[in-house]
Formats: sequence, C-alpha cells, structure tokens
Amino acid sequence: MSHDNYGFTSSTDALDDKRWTSPKNNKNGYDPGQRKPSIYVLELEEKKKSVQANEEDYNPYEHRVVAHPTTSMETLLHLLKGSLGTGILAMPRAFHHSGYGVGLVATIIIGLFCTYCIRILVSSEYELCKRKKVPSLTYPATAEAALAEGPMPLRRLAKSSVHIINLFLMVYQLGTCCVYTVFIATNLQLALKSYISDIDVRLYMLAILLPLILVNWIRSLKLLAPLSTIANFITLASFGIILYYIFREPLSFEDREVIGKVENFPLYFGTVLFALEAIGVIMPLENEMKKPKAFVRTFGVLNIGMGTIVLLYAAIGFFGYIRYGSAIEGSITFSLDEPVILARSVQILLAIAIFFTHPIQCYVAIDIVWNEYLSPHLEKNSHRLLWEYVVRTSLVLLTFLLAVAIPQLDLFISLFGALCLSGLGLAFPAIIQICTFWTVCDNTEKYIMLAKNMSLILFGLLGLIVGTYTSLRDIIKTFS
Repeated sequence: MSHDNYGFTSSTDALDDKRWTSPKNNKNGYDPGQRKPSIYVLELEEKKKSVQANEEDYNPYEHRVVAHPTTSMETLLHLLKGSLGTGILAMPRAFHHSGYGVGLVATIIIGLFCTYCIRILVSSEYELCKRKKVPSLTYPATAEAALAEGPMPLRRLAKSSVHIINLFLMVYQLGTCCVYTVFIATNLQLALKSYISDIDVRLYMLAILLPLILVNWIRSLKLLAPLSTIANFITLASFGIILYYIFREPLSFEDREVIGKVENFPLYFGTVLFALEAIGVIMPLENEMKKPKAFVRTFGVLNIGMGTIVLLYAAIGFFGYIRYGSAIEGSITFSLDEPVILARSVQILLAIAIFFTHPIQCYVAIDIVWNEYLSPHLEKNSHRLLWEYVVRTSLVLLTFLLAVAIPQLDLFISLFGALCLSGLGLAFPAIIQICTFWTVCDNTEKYIMLAKNMSLILFGLLGLIVGTYTSLRDIIKTFS
C-alpha cells in the first residue's frame, strides 16, 4: 500500500469506502458519510494556496533596478514641474468660460477625480506586478495585463489596448510640447516687441527650434532633475510677480460672472484637465523612484503634489479672472500691463522655465516611440544610438510644425485636454481597476466598484466628445 503526502492511500486503495467514511480516518474535517475529494483536487488547492502565498511574498519594489533612481524630493519636483506649466497660466481664461463660482468648485472636484484616478492606476499596477512577479509596468502594459484578467468581453481587447493607450499618450505629450512651443515663442514676442521690430511669432518658434532639439537630447530623468529645479524656482518667482499684478489694486467683482455660458463649459473642462492632469509622467516617475512606497503614502509625493497643484490652479484661475475679467487672454502673461519692464521680465522668465520643462514632457513620447516600437528592431544595429537621436530630433520637429500650423494657445490647450486626458486621466484608470480586481472581489465589492468607476468612465467619455467638438469648432471658426 502506498501513501501520498496528504496521508491518504493511493488510487488503488481509494476505492475502499470504509476508509473514506470512517470518522477515525477523517483527518481533514470532511463529514463522515461523504466521499472525500480526489487527490488531484486537493493538490490543485494546495498549489493555489502556494501561488497566493508567493504572490504575497513578492514585493515589486524590492526587485526594481533603476540606473539613476530619483529621490522623493526629486520626484515631487518633477511632478510639480510637469503640472505647473502653461496650464496654470491658462486658468483665468478657463474661469472666464465657466464663471468664477462654477470654476472654483469644479476645479477642486476635477482635481480630486484626477488624484483618485492616479491612485487607482498606481495601485492596480502594483497588484498586477505582484501577480506577474515583475518589478514594474508601464501604463500600456498595466492596461494589457488588467484587461487580460477582466470580464470576458474585455479580454479580447487586451493586446490592442497597448497601442490605444500609447496613441493617446503620444498625442497628449506631443500636444503639450506644441503648447509649450507656442507659449515660449509668444512670450518672447511680447517681451521683445519694444526692442525689436514686429516679428511674426512663427519666426520666434524657428529661433528656439535648435535649443529645443539639443535639450531633448538629454536621455536620463536623473540628469533632468537640475533643470526641473531651476524651472521650479523661476516659475515660483514669476508667480510672485503675477500675484503682484493681480493684487496691486483692489479687486472688483463687477461684470464678473458667477456662472458662465453652458456652451463654453467644455472649453473650461478641457483646459482644467490639461492643466491638472499629469498622468503621462506619473508612471515613469513612480517607476524610477528610489523609494516608490513614498509615492502613495497619505503624506506622500502624490497627495502633496496634487494638493499643492489644485490649490494653486484654483487660486490663480479665480483671482486672475476677477482681476482681468473678459479681457483675459489665453495666458495671463499675455495680459500683464504696467509696469512694462516687470511684465517683460516675467514673460522671459516663464519662457525659460517652460523651455526647461519641454524635455520632461517629451520624455514619455520619446520613450514610447523609441523603446516600445523602434528600439527592439534595432538591437543589432551598430548605429543604434544615432537612430535614437534621430527619433528625438524628429519628434521635436513634429511638435514645431504643429505649433506653426495652429499658433493659438488656449484652443490648443482645450483640444488636447479634452481629446486625450478625458480617456487617459479618467476613463482608462477606472477600466483598469475594474479588470484588475474583477476576479478577486466579492459581489458587493464588485457592484460598488462598478458603480463608482462606470460614473468616471461616462464622465470621461462625455468630456472627450463634447470638449473635443467644442475646441475643434472654435479652431475652425478662428481660421475660417
């Protein structure tokens, strides 16, 4: 007679019903009189428990190998700089579209939505990394892994989800770089118009093209950290001067609308999403941290960074609109008047700050094009590094050409915010969380998760469709 590891007899003796039904031999808690499950079933259950234990033991953070890991402070600076760009300067114009009452409340609500969606995206990535025993996942890889384990109708979309999210990320990041190019050139034009004869803004874009190409040749986020620090200090100093312009005289609420026109609200929505949402740089930043656990702590990088960003955006949008009213332009720096010298200095300083931010925004687009699609096909190519620089240069040239074609800052911001970030920042993270935890939630948890996340998905889709339509309508109207 042979025995297996569970203390049961082998298959030849397993047919003896007396052994199965005897209370004496009932060592595993099965009721007497009932036939015990087969050894195969028991082995499967033990293997399942073993796999679950291994998943719990595996910590993705301990297995990450990063060439140039960033500290929590460096990551926070990157996050702030990735968000505190041209978007915050467009907030007064956004409040003009929404009205200051609606804009103030809606900015805080949208900021909470964005922060929540970033959090569920990062937590879903961590859960999937544990299951697959990999140190980290990109945004597209997280989506693919999640959909592969989600509801059956969504599993067939797992492979294509990678390319869909890569496309959205590409369009968003390159759109941001287009906005930056327009912003830098326009501010330089305004700052230098008193000293240089009136020159078309497109010539200023041409003048900054070579410096933009060179700064985008920097290949490491670690090496970009000093540039990010410089840009942050310049931005903070510039904001101090902008606040001086806003508060130097008593504010008046006369002719300032509490509630804006309904048809213009999508323009506000697109601008705020573009301004607040840093979803494109979130996962690269978190994946390259020295201590990634600090990212999602209660007082970690995410909450401190997003809390600071939301408060600054709401304040600049509210007070900027109250100061300038309907005369506010696409960027508040375009509306600064007397004293002229101080206004010109702010425009030049912010042009420099945004110049240093450009490579951080372009980092994700370069990473997608090069690492995801081109680099695997050039591994044996002796000129591989040269081709990488060609890709970096080509992407900067592409953003330059788009900026030259449509040099309208506020319409650009609203379009790319609504088109890309409604999906990337709201809908896709909600879908990813549903799929990630679909098989591990009980029915009650599943219904709550579905209700919560379906609301986010519908909200994101509505913003995408209506916001994109409104922005394109205004672009066509402007150039027709």
